[in-house]
Amino acid sequence: MSVPEIRFDDGAAYDRMMGVWTQFVGSQFLEWLEPAKGKGWLDVGCGTGAFTQQIIDISMPVAVDGVDPSAAQIDFASKRPGASLARFRTGDAMVLPYDDNAFDVAVMALVIFFVPQPEVSIAEMKRTVRPGGTVGTYVWDVHGGGMPPEPIFRVLRSLAIDHPLPPRSDVSGKAELLRLWQEAGLRDIEQQVFTVERRFESFDDFWDITTSSASLTRIFTEIKHDILQDIRQRLREDLPTADDGSITYSAHANAIKGVV
Repeated sequence: MSVPEIRFDDGAAYDRMMGVWTQFVGSQFLEWLEPAKGKGWLDVGCGTGAFTQQIIDISMPVAVDGVDPSAAQIDFASKRPGASLARFRTGDAMVLPYDDNAFDVAVMALVIFFVPQPEVSIAEMKRTVRPGGTVGTYVWDVHGGGMPPEPIFRVLRSLAIDHPLPPRSDVSGKAELLRLWQEAGLRDIEQQVFTVERRFESFDDFWDITTSSASLTRIFTEIKHDILQDIRQRLREDLPTADDGSITYSAHANAIKGVV
């Protein structure tokens, strides 16, 4: 069985699963950035606009632009009621469709490990930010077990079943992020780790939400029924379950910021 590519074309499904996790980390990340209000922001890889909306709600920008390669995601983001201040467009993180020195802050939320050449995207963000501005990102710590689907991934690995990972998961660690920011010539670099928890009402709630991504759905559609039942049973035994049947566990992301 081939490993399916990770894709985010269904905005509603993304918001239900990863979007919630994103917002948990996003609020901590924005508070950590501490930019002054009334700044111009660029959200690179904005997807459904969930993080773009957080920028508006928490950081109170004078303007915010969101760019993403997926036309479907941009369409979804454009219809988000809380993001009416934002301007969305399709575009490539490695060839950003913006002028030099156009923004005060450029950020990537859970995107850098999907970019084929992360160093190029960082250089592009730096190009679009005015001197003294900030370039930052946060990303799930893939190889440190920080991704939200990690409980499922752990069971799949125990059964020698391949599962999808971001294509540039190698840049999700703190050391690699630091190297990228240093090589980009950014200064006053700081790093942080954000750990967030999410509660699910029941195992079925966890399963339905966490397996709603197209890549995991394809895996579980193709495997035999008895193996699927074994996976579910192993997960039930592995997940921390409260007396009321609810499940709460954590994920963590590495963050970095630097000044242009």
